[in-house]
Amino acid sequence: MEDFETLGYRQSEGVAYVTLNRPDVHNAFNALMQRELRDLWRSLRDEDEVRCVVLRGAGDKAFCTGIDRREILEGSPAASERTVGTGATPFMFDDPGHFIGPKSCDLWKPVVAAVNGMACGGAFYILGEVDVIIASQNATFFDPHVTYGMTAAFEPIHMMQKMPFGEIVRLSLMGNAERMSAGRAHEIGLVSEVVEPGELDAAAERVAAVIASHPPLAVQGTLRALWAGLEMSRSQALALGYAFVGLGSDPDTLAAGQDRFSSKQMREWRIR
Repeated sequence: MEDFETLGYRQSEGVAYVTLNRPDVHNAFNALMQRELRDLWRSLRDEDEVRCVVLRGAGDKAFCTGIDRREILEGSPAASERTVGTGATPFMFDDPGHFIGPKSCDLWKPVVAAVNGMACGGAFYILGEVDVIIASQNATFFDPHVTYGMTAAFEPIHMMQKMPFGEIVRLSLMGNAERMSAGRAHEIGLVSEVVEPGELDAAAERVAAVIASHPPLAVQGTLRALWAGLEMSRSQALALGYAFVGLGSDPDTLAAGQDRFSSKQMREWRIR
């Protein structure tokens, strides 16, 4: 894996640990981080040793606060932000967050996000495409777009798949005036677990390690089926179920699984 300027990366026992590493700007993504995230997600498709990913933000203040508007205001040529109507017509638009999420880059290895501190605005491009979100008690979720006179469109659309409609409407329209707590995020199902800040990394690593221990083909087939069920109608997703089962079933791992079942081998489990 190549070295990155804006991302931290290490790999251990089937899990890739990725860190958004711009803590001086609350891990906001600039043009370089956008490119590096795209390159990372796409390169992980070919890393067969990686079976799960843990994604976190550097520091203790923020997971990610969206696009780095300071770079835009300073007029960096690399970060020229196109908006609707900037060109000769309104039909060509470069979405700065289009390729920063794993699913947009066609990565179908599970991603566990460990959210510490603020997660807002453009962070929802990423959180909308991860598979499990674990949050520390100090995590907060909000979207400041409307406060600054901007339309929030892509961000809430990403999150509508993870939040009840009324909750994402409130979060989007309240802007900077209100933040959703980790506890409330857990109540509505956005977050699957809330832990003490000092326990966040261990909690995410524990989940990722279990996922990485399972046969990767079965995991990825299951993930594709789940996202199909999320994005398609029920009948459409069920019609593809046979394809997912066929593609995600390996005779050797099925035989090994049957042996474990027959011998009543039980792995340690925990109540959540």
